[in-house]
Formats: sequence, C-alpha cells, structure tokens
Amino acid sequence: MADHQKPRLEGGNIVLRDAGPLDVQARFALGNTPEIQAMFGADPKAVRDITPEAAEAWVQAHIDDPHAWIIEADGKLVGGVRLHTLNYSDKRAQIAIGIVDADALGKGLGTRAMRLLAAHAFDTLGLHRLGCRVLAFNTRAIAAYEKVGFVVEGREREAALIGGAWHDDLILGLLDHDLRRMP
Repeated sequence: MADHQKPRLEGGNIVLRDAGPLDVQARFALGNTPEIQAMFGADPKAVRDITPEAAEAWVQAHIDDPHAWIIEADGKLVGGVRLHTLNYSDKRAQIAIGIVDADALGKGLGTRAMRLLAAHAFDTLGLHRLGCRVLAFNTRAIAAYEKVGFVVEGREREAALIGGAWHDDLILGLLDHDLRRMP
C-alpha cells in the first residue's frame, strides 16, 4: 500500500478517490471493451478479456500513484483519472482519463471528473497549465475536454499506429484562468 494520502474530490454524483482492494473485482467485472480500448490506442481486434491479474495491476497502479484516482459515479467505479509528468518549476502537468464502463459513456461523467481534477490541480497544487494528448478520432473525449475549457493547440500527424493504420494525435491545453467550472 502506498504511503500517501490522496484527497477525496467530490462534485455532484462524481467522487475521485483513492483505489483500494475492493476495486479489483469492480474493475474485473467491467472487462475490456474493444471500442473503449481503441479510444486509448489499442487495436480493437487484439483486445483480450481482462484477467484478474490485470484488474489487480490496474488498481495497484492507482494506489501507487499519488496523483491517480478512481472515478466513482453514484457509488460505482466507472474509470480512472490521473495527473502525470508534473513539473512544479513550470507549474504544469499532463492529465489522462479513462472511462472503462461502457454504460457510463456519454453521460458527462468524464467531463465532471476532469473539472474536479483540474480544480484540484490549479487550486490545491498551484499548477498553471494542464495538457493532454488524444487520438483525433476520439470525438467524445475531445468534446469532453473542450467542455472543461481545453483548447486544441496542435496536431501530431500519424503519431499512433493502431490496427495497421496511422492516426493523428491532438494536443490540448488548459490554463488555470480558462477553467470553466460547473455552476
């Protein structure tokens, strides 16, 4: 178990919380949906069923990372979100999110989770900028990032090889004064 204490971040029906051993079964039950895994850059034809060991490793990675949280909606694990590549000198970090529950897609949960984490990054950690990369075909994620206030800042052409085809990555950024908080 990690020796850090993560803050619990709450807003509406969304909670960002530390992972725990009980999350292994919940993550295993959600499985690996090929369509969701494709949005993360996996070849959908090569996605295999999740194993108990992979579910445990997923949870353990969240426990071990001081800037990774489980996304819980209405008391149910739906995904994970984290800050990475933190640079306190430049007051910036990257953000990554993954909704792994197919039934949770398209309900604004990722948008709300990102707003919570962005507010924590800016207000508590004192960061000025958050960045992310997203596959250009992942229109649902792009729309969620833009609802939070992220702006497309660039495109890396043919940066990801997925299933034998090249895809572009979009580079997005959010500044602390651009964050659009939920009413």
